Amino acid sequence: MTDPWTRLAAAAADWDALAPRLTPDDLHRLALRLAEWRASTGAAARDAAFRAARLLGELLPDRFPAGSRLVSTPDAPAGGHLGFRAEDLAVLLLDGHRMVGPVLGEVRDRLLAAPSLGDEEVLLAGCDPYAPALIRLPATGGPIRLPAFQFAPDGRLRDTVREVNLLLDADGDPWGAADWWLSPNAWLDAEPARLLGTADEPRLPDTARLLTEGE
Repeated sequence: MTDPWTRLAAAAADWDALAPRLTPDDLHRLALRLAEWRASTGAAARDAAFRAARLLGELLPDRFPAGSRLVSTPDAPAGGHLGFRAEDLAVLLLDGHRMVGPVLGEVRDRLLAAPSLGDEEVLLAGCDPYAPALIRLPATGGPIRLPAFQFAPDGRLRDTVREVNLLLDADGDPWGAADWWLSPNAWLDAEPARLLGTADEPRLPDTARLLTEGE
């Protein structure tokens, strides 16, 4: 016996092996179930999780056999599997990136919790939200969030941020670039983003260059 969230988490943990076995129609049906689950709360969310988990059993009966009965109680916490959560399957299938699991999932949550702006807010402030070198992170459900540290008080993209983001290939690896800015840096003895607008800001490009030159 298992709860539906544990089954969804187990699918996320094995996704590299399971996804190639599903047809485009299978993936579409599963995506609809996961979207329904995300959009629901309370008992409706629990029911939607059951439907998504049952569909996995139908699509992958050898991995989730019929004898593995789904059970849950209203107050039971959502289960996981090897550090993966049910939400990780939704991220993989709906949000289209791989920041999931016991390590990257925590990084995803931390980076998305940082102050950020949406496309419209950036545009209204006078900056192009699609400008090259901007870090753009897909949040839960698909909306794009742009970490707020990238912008000066007047709304423009900071020159130093543009330079560093180009060095870090923010277009190709936005999560990696965001993690560099928002994590403690041993060379700087601070989070790089905290040094913007200070006397230490000129050190940021050279520090980022050290990282890229070591690759």
